[in-house]
Amino acid sequence: MTEFISTDIVPETAVLVGIITQEETEEQVADYLDELAFLAETLGVTTRKSFTQKLTKPDSHTFIGKGKAEEIRDYVREHDIDVVIFDDDLSPSQMRNLERLFERKIYDRSLLILDIFLQRAQTAQAKTQVELARSQYLLPRLTGMWTHLERQRGGTGTRGGAGEKEIETDRRMIRDKISKLKKRLIQIDKQMHTQRSNRGAMVRVALVGYTNTGKSTIMNLLSKSEVFAEDKLFATLDTTVRKVVIDNLPFLLSDTVGFIRKLPPQLVESFKSTLDEVREADILMHVVDISHPNFEEHYNTVNATLAEIDSKDKPTIVVFNKMDAYRPTPADPQDVDPDVHTDPLEQLKRTWMSRIHSDDVVFISAIEKTNIEELRAKMYAHIKAVHVVRYPYNDFLY
Repeated sequence: MTEFISTDIVPETAVLVGIITQEETEEQVADYLDELAFLAETLGVTTRKSFTQKLTKPDSHTFIGKGKAEEIRDYVREHDIDVVIFDDDLSPSQMRNLERLFERKIYDRSLLILDIFLQRAQTAQAKTQVELARSQYLLPRLTGMWTHLERQRGGTGTRGGAGEKEIETDRRMIRDKISKLKKRLIQIDKQMHTQRSNRGAMVRVALVGYTNTGKSTIMNLLSKSEVFAEDKLFATLDTTVRKVVIDNLPFLLSDTVGFIRKLPPQLVESFKSTLDEVREADILMHVVDISHPNFEEHYNTVNATLAEIDSKDKPTIVVFNKMDAYRPTPADPQDVDPDVHTDPLEQLKRTWMSRIHSDDVVFISAIEKTNIEELRAKMYAHIKAVHVVRYPYNDFLY
């Protein structure tokens, strides 16, 4: 069967494309494209330039307007760009039309994230989940992928005959593959459910948050383990569970895959067993990168995703991480007086952020190990509240 997406040979340079609609500001779209560039960098692609266009709605044929499309085409030809990446999802017909126009490989946001997940999947579960999502994404797009491959192989780019037969064969094989992957994932889900059941009735705490907020670093700090962590999006896809003890009170701490804006729906569906760690948790620790200029939107994105998987109403500790890198913005001058030389932690406690979750907010720096004792104290209070109900005769522990 033809391989349509390969991470063995990754395009080296890219241009990014985003549209500014009536619901978005230029500043927001600029931030979205910065995130897209970070996604591209995670895959090993260097961004050369970003293009934006104000549109009431995307063009049904090429997503962007004719003039902007020609401008991008001329740029990629002049600078020998390998790939054009769109910050939104493209329809199969839009992708085919853009490939014909640019004569370059086209990525939309979902395809880029799928390739990153494919590159970073390690366990059988994660590999199966990504392969399923990838196959579901590819099925309606085979014609465009085939056209691209003909150019890539230096072929004649025939539109009929053997090419069409090959596409039909690949469609059938992908459908068969999807069926087999779904069956395999059902078996893996059963095994994972059994593993979770075998953990007994211990209190379970799940780390959730936008990707690259420092969840794995916090996991390492609290559990004294060495969970893989690096400054890249989706550094880890597999849920890691560790037993942790705070003041003689044991519990299970899990580090889950990071959320992101516009996460491909195929991934949300195929990663449902991984997200079961969140669904079945007793307590959530929502980690927010307070140093990110768009952290408020990230916070809301995670809450929206939690609502999708029926987990928004769980007891939650909001952990504002990376306070060492936080800089007040002009948007909150009434909260922070730059002329008053007070402790940064005390300044943060006077902002609106400290009031969004009553007493369940804590500001820390996992890297600098700042204010970790307050985090432990809040965790202890939450875990104890669950523990006393589950084990009413174990009050000697506390």
